[in-house]
Amino acid sequence: MIDEKEKLTAPEELEQNKNIDNNDNQDSNEYEDICYICRRPEHIAGKMIRIQGGIKICNDCMQRTFDSMNNMNMNDMMSGGKMPNISMIDLSELTGLLGGMSGANANTDGMTGGIPNSQRLKKQKNKEKKPRPALDINSIPAPHKIKAMLDEYVVGQDHAKKVMSVAVYNHYKRVMSKVEDDGVEIEKTNMLMIGPTGSGKTYLVKTLAKLLDVPLAITDATTLTEAGYIGDDIESVVSKLLAAADNDVERAEHGIIFIDEIDKIAKKKNANQRDVSGESVQQGMLKLLEGAEIEVPVGASSKNAMVPMTMVNTKNILFICGGAFPGLEDIIKERLNKAASIGFKADLKDKYDNEENLLSQVTVEDIRKFGMIPEFIGRLPMIFTLEALTEDMLVSILTEPKNAIIKQYQKLLLMDEVKLDFEEEALHTIAKRAKEKKVGARALRAIIEEFMLDIMYEIPKDENIGMVTITKDYIEKKGGPLIQMRGCPEIEDRSVQS
Repeated sequence: MIDEKEKLTAPEELEQNKNIDNNDNQDSNEYEDICYICRRPEHIAGKMIRIQGGIKICNDCMQRTFDSMNNMNMNDMMSGGKMPNISMIDLSELTGLLGGMSGANANTDGMTGGIPNSQRLKKQKNKEKKPRPALDINSIPAPHKIKAMLDEYVVGQDHAKKVMSVAVYNHYKRVMSKVEDDGVEIEKTNMLMIGPTGSGKTYLVKTLAKLLDVPLAITDATTLTEAGYIGDDIESVVSKLLAAADNDVERAEHGIIFIDEIDKIAKKKNANQRDVSGESVQQGMLKLLEGAEIEVPVGASSKNAMVPMTMVNTKNILFICGGAFPGLEDIIKERLNKAASIGFKADLKDKYDNEENLLSQVTVEDIRKFGMIPEFIGRLPMIFTLEALTEDMLVSILTEPKNAIIKQYQKLLLMDEVKLDFEEEALHTIAKRAKEKKVGARALRAIIEEFMLDIMYEIPKDENIGMVTITKDYIEKKGGPLIQMRGCPEIEDRSVQS
């Protein structure tokens, strides 16, 4: 006998279930179904069985569930117990066993069947319906156009920008090329970028990611460890690219991965303990760089039972590795000073001490002595270096790029209707102080933040201020900035320090 209250709420529950089913249908058009038990996507586990609560279970897990129930029933019968009727299985009880989720609570924002969309794969595109390749060579700019776009944001480093522009362009020509009857197959050229800290390695790649509409992932090698140890697995590098491609495997397989701080996985000098974050990581990355089918977690950085897995082929993924390699200069000096000997024509041992661009003379043997194994270096055939930043380059970094630091502060003060200007001598003083810190372009913002703090605090107090000029004396703390009032041509030297 149905209760009167249940009769009244039945239409509401029916409408609610209908809305949930409609949401599931719309969501299933874009994403693959994932088994709630084994977390395998539909293209691996096969067609899913839907049960109450929007939960999907693959045939294998469902069969194992029934087999385990049958085994328990057979054991009960052998022990003298009564065998229950297993033909009448309440699926709601099975749903509660799997997750305790009711139909009303199973679907929340960004989650279907208890699985968030960040851990779900987009459905593979039907290649028969769309014979046109996903990437068009005409949509990728030519190398000289890529370099011209990089010139608008990055000062100097012409050789590095030229190498990266050609590498990206050739990478996508290789992706779209097919092996003809002549048997010529274009191999990818992974790159190793070496440069002092603050010279623009990461900024180059970030700028490239903005300019090109290609999936690009920037990851850090410092957290990578051997499988089974605390830290990110090596496959997490590809997992981040998959996330950047919106979980589209086909698009991710044509992407670019930049691994920063690659020098942190060099072999450790102390060989008494297991090197789980050094040589072991290099050996584990060999198959990634070469190109292989690897199983990667979706929406997570490490493999576990609650994360869905998928297969990604790294054959067409371009890898760019970058690092500062501190101490590599000493190895280069040692090699170059071997020619020094006793005699009138011998080179002085301190000949290369003041050489700023000593990294440009690096060889594969120097990198091997630093701690990179030969197999790893062999999979990064293109090795290039970045120049150390000079004082003139630091001045250009302050003013010339589209996103220059001074332009950012000028825009901030312009919102208060105040014009900000810098004297030429003040810019060179800032660059000189930044060069003394020996951390590259990163020192520029630290210095500017220091002397702009009082200006940004005091200027909004007086609405009559119309222009502020930063002088050399103010940078050297010998005076104040020049302040011009609105409608008054006179400029006064005023200290803004509180």
